[in-house]
This record gives sequence, C-alpha cells and structure tokens, in this order.
Amino acid sequence: MPRDDPDISPDLLLHAYAAGVFPMAETRDDPELFWVDPRRRGVIPLDGFHAGRSLRRAVRRMDYAVTLNRDFAGVLDGCADRGETWISTRIRTLYLALHDLGRAHSLELWDMQGRLIGGVYGVTLGRAFFGESMFSRRKDASKIALVWLVDHLNTCGFTLFDTQFLTPHLATLGGVEIPRAEYRARLAEALEGDADFTAHPLPTDPQDVLQRITQTS
Repeated sequence: MPRDDPDISPDLLLHAYAAGVFPMAETRDDPELFWVDPRRRGVIPLDGFHAGRSLRRAVRRMDYAVTLNRDFAGVLDGCADRGETWISTRIRTLYLALHDLGRAHSLELWDMQGRLIGGVYGVTLGRAFFGESMFSRRKDASKIALVWLVDHLNTCGFTLFDTQFLTPHLATLGGVEIPRAEYRARLAEALEGDADFTAHPLPTDPQDVLQRITQTS
C-alpha cells in the first residue's frame, strides 16, 4: 500500500477518513505510515449490539467507573502497550492533535482505586465514529467499555460505528463485515449529518444502558 508523505497533518488525516481510508504503521518504531482501505470493512451496527448474559452481569456489577475524554493519552498508550503494535510515535502524535481539535475521543474504564483498566478511542466526523483501538487490563473491561460506548453513540445521534476490521472478539458483540462499496455508501450518508460526542453526559445507572441496547438490538 502507498506510503504517505512526511508532512501528513491532522487535517489531511480527517480528509482521509472522509474518503474511507485510515493510516497505520508497520511497527511501533516505524516513522512512516501507510493508508489502509479494506476490501471488507468491520462495523458494529448501532442497532445490533449483542451483550451476552455474562457481559450484562459484568456491566451491572458496576465495580468500575466510566468516563469520557478524561485520559485520552492514557487510553492511547494502553492500546499501544502490547508486544507488537501499529500505534507508532507518529500515530500517537497525530491522534493527540486530533483530540486537541475535538475530533478524537476516548471512553475510559477505571477500577475503584482509580486505576485505568480499559478503554477505547476513535475519531468522529459527521455522524460516524471510527473506532481505532481498545485495550483491557481486567477481564471484560474492553467489552464493558464497548457497551457504554455503543449506548453513548446512539444517545448522541451517531449512525455509523466503523471498527475497520472484524475480529472474533467484535463478532461476538454483533460486529459484521460489509463490502467496501456498502461501507462507502453508509459513510457518505453519515457524513451528511452531524453528531456531537460530547453532547450528552454518560448515564449513572448501567441498567438504563442495558435496557436501551436491548431496545435497539
């Protein structure tokens, strides 16, 4: 896939998302990026999220706290904290810049001692949320984060949750693959509207979250 030029900017990155492509790096230390345009795209239908019985119990237990945009850098670093990662230093710098512009957001999960245990981050344009990565330092933390994220995206008026690729983990939660042409059509429709990730606070009762997900699935 083609390499980028060295002067890629946050603005160019947003134009790439609007065109249906996104950047990755080969390794953590790779200074170059390449553009990715999957033939089949992973998405989570916002009206088709699946939370199984054990996940619902974990959500209801509420032995955690959930926040928005409290520690974007911490989530980014948590996602990169693995043996091999495409989140290079350059990727990190670009997405921190997008966060400063209000175009990249995070949802965090904390344990009761205030330690970051999971989270997810992504980019927003129009009514599309482009999920970039997630991480978990405790069992089911990333799944719990996705439950809260899907509810929040619905509440804020988003219509497309792009996961880039479909993993077995995402498939168990209702994720599907769609052809590139169908993805482009859904993206174009989502870009015609507007949604604000920060328009609504998170609810306080996890049961409300689970009820809404059940009603929309």
